[in-house]
Amino acid sequence: MPGRAPPPAYDAPTDSPVHASRPFCIKIAETANVSGARKLESSSIIRPRSGHAWAMKAGQVFRITTPEGPQVGDLNIWNLHNPRERFWASRSRQIHQSHVSTFDRLWSCLPFMRPLVTIISDSLADYGVDEFGGRVHDLLGTRCDPYINLLMGGESYDYHCHSNLTRAVAPWGLTEYDVHDVINVFQVTGLDDKGQYCMGASPAKPGNYIEFFAEIDILCALSTCPDGDLSQWGWDGNSEMQDTTRPLGVEVYSLTDPTILEGWKAPEPSKYQGLHGIRMPARDGPPTSNFVGV
Repeated sequence: MPGRAPPPAYDAPTDSPVHASRPFCIKIAETANVSGARKLESSSIIRPRSGHAWAMKAGQVFRITTPEGPQVGDLNIWNLHNPRERFWASRSRQIHQSHVSTFDRLWSCLPFMRPLVTIISDSLADYGVDEFGGRVHDLLGTRCDPYINLLMGGESYDYHCHSNLTRAVAPWGLTEYDVHDVINVFQVTGLDDKGQYCMGASPAKPGNYIEFFAEIDILCALSTCPDGDLSQWGWDGNSEMQDTTRPLGVEVYSLTDPTILEGWKAPEPSKYQGLHGIRMPARDGPPTSNFVGV
């Protein structure tokens, strides 16, 4: 008798705050099609092999676009007021799936554990699974960086996504120690029959996009990957790979109708008290100057 496939490890009840409200997400996404329902706060084009950082308020929307065709982007997100709270790719992957789309959320690290953003719209949502098992908007991998490039036999290079993100957040007082695992937007990835990470060419076309709703005040940084659309990817750094690079666009919107957000409030950090089973020892008398706690 064949065994039964194990269930998802993180399968929350339907009423859990793990899940976004689909009617709410749809309502926000539909404002893109209503004249005057959104106010464009900023619009940026990020040139190839570069990075850009921007701040936004809770309740705003940002859209990442592929204005000239396929191009992979590496996205980082922090709490604007406390960069120790930042996007946690691995937990987001466990809660939702290895490749995210509409209604999935990007969660912050411990001890905060709350959604930073929710995906409200994705023009590639119907990509599905390709013939090699690839899916789009990747949480399996992370950013390319100059350190692994040298280990893999490449040359010293300053425009990997890790470096692009580092330069982008420097004006905000952050460093490469703050750069963290990413969501690779517009990137197709999967695991081969040996379980090794593999990448396919981005399916994005001019005008494709993915939209996020900011659940709290956030700082975002996005790199236009130097590997372009990954159609010519390789560790040899060939010129053909560089020829596949294109810009990405970022648009930030405010919602003009305040009733759209009625009933919504920014999520609070986890209510876990953070004691982890640690207790102070009982004292027989008043504390002394040489008392050491556990």
